[in-house]
Amino acid sequence: MNYNLELFRENISKAGISVSPETENTLDRFADMLIKTNELFNLTAITDPDGIAVKHFADSLSPMAVYDFKDKAKVLDIGTGAGFPGMPLLIANPGIDLTFMDSTGKKLDFVEDCLASLGLKAETLKARAEEAGKDGKYREQFDIVISRAVAPLNILCEYALPFVRKGGVFIAMKGLGGREELEGARRAVKILGGKIKSESQVHLTDGERYIIVTEKTASTPQEYPRAGGKIKKNPL
Repeated sequence: MNYNLELFRENISKAGISVSPETENTLDRFADMLIKTNELFNLTAITDPDGIAVKHFADSLSPMAVYDFKDKAKVLDIGTGAGFPGMPLLIANPGIDLTFMDSTGKKLDFVEDCLASLGLKAETLKARAEEAGKDGKYREQFDIVISRAVAPLNILCEYALPFVRKGGVFIAMKGLGGREELEGARRAVKILGGKIKSESQVHLTDGERYIIVTEKTASTPQEYPRAGGKIKKNPL
């Protein structure tokens, strides 16, 4: 195994998540590709078996502790990088309709190679969120938008909520500081048409995870998202 399987099982079990042996084996194949490709160009600083088990795989699956990823749900992974959290979620939930979005072509090339090698179906989108969020092809088209470690929550909401359809959800994956980030993001959530649905802690062996689920209750005003510089310089 290219990742610590027992440690992975311990962590997802602690979070109330279970996966099939097939999922565990496919994750191992993905880990093998991640390690080998990372030797050619930088995908991630975490390539040790324990780190992959907890920081990549268990962490990526942690939203399954609080939300059901139903078959055919349209899911967008914003800022996926080397495929996190999207690839482990897709491996565990192959029936979802997933789009991986990132602004770095090389990382999306890796994701596409993994999809082909693992026999998985998904879309990739090379774009910046603040630009794609204005495109009618993607705006308010997704049941679930998810993102891990991309930006502070008040900024991340402006990137993510324009993609969520009314009645859909945005799932923000945060560390323990997520509680404080949420307090600073409530105004942004309201302006962008959202309502906090749940706040949950998931306990992993390397620390706590804080998962915030925001429901889209109204359409996002057309002026959002603003250009990237404005989002960062003057957060909502």
